[in-house]
Amino acid sequence: MFREKTVLITGGTSGIGLATAKLFLEQGAKVALVGRNETRGMEALETLGRFFRQTSYIQADIAKIEECRKCVEETVRQFGSITTVINCAGTYMEKAIDEITEDEYEYVMNVNVKGTYFVSKFAIPELKKADQGAIVNISSDAGLQGNWLCTAYCAAKGAINTFTKALALELAPYGIRVNAVCPGDVHTPMLDRQLERVMDRERAIKDMNSIYPLGRMALPEEVARVICFLASYEASFVTGALWPVDGGLTAG
Repeated sequence: MFREKTVLITGGTSGIGLATAKLFLEQGAKVALVGRNETRGMEALETLGRFFRQTSYIQADIAKIEECRKCVEETVRQFGSITTVINCAGTYMEKAIDEITEDEYEYVMNVNVKGTYFVSKFAIPELKKADQGAIVNISSDAGLQGNWLCTAYCAAKGAINTFTKALALELAPYGIRVNAVCPGDVHTPMLDRQLERVMDRERAIKDMNSIYPLGRMALPEEVARVICFLASYEASFVTGALWPVDGGLTAG
């Protein structure tokens, strides 16, 4: 399905990003994985070992504008084009507003919003050359509703959702589709870091599972399948959409 496609995935070295990379590779795409941590990048390449000819790792911090440009330029240098962008890099913060510092606020916004914005900006000239160019932004249920003690994160993901709709309108004349996926909790390394402060991890996971109508959190692969669908020709008339992948959490 994705032969002759080149996919740039930020946050591609673990969790949802890595699961998405595997699906794209299995369907014939070339994939550039972008991440800050070189060790995790090498581990991701090892995990995807049988696809080594189709895969590369680019070390970049997409909270910085020049690093956003760098990852786009390096992908084009290595693979010759970009047809699909998956803005998956993100950071989570759970903290009361009166405890959030300016530096913490800027960090959440820079990683989640600035990175998504400028990776998209720099990739657009390449996407305009592509047949069926696509951008899929990874947002959150927190971008669709308010979550307790998550003001900065909710603000960032809400911004991504509105950005997705605005960019979809702007790029529609060029045949470039822009959509967002809004997962709830997902079993990823980011969730593991979130639970580091919890004394009873097993109880915490049970409590988190209980809030979902389907009775559990998502697996990375379940989110990845929706991302790949939105990037594919099967979703050729879908743009400006926000897709909850949350087990019914935001349905009520």
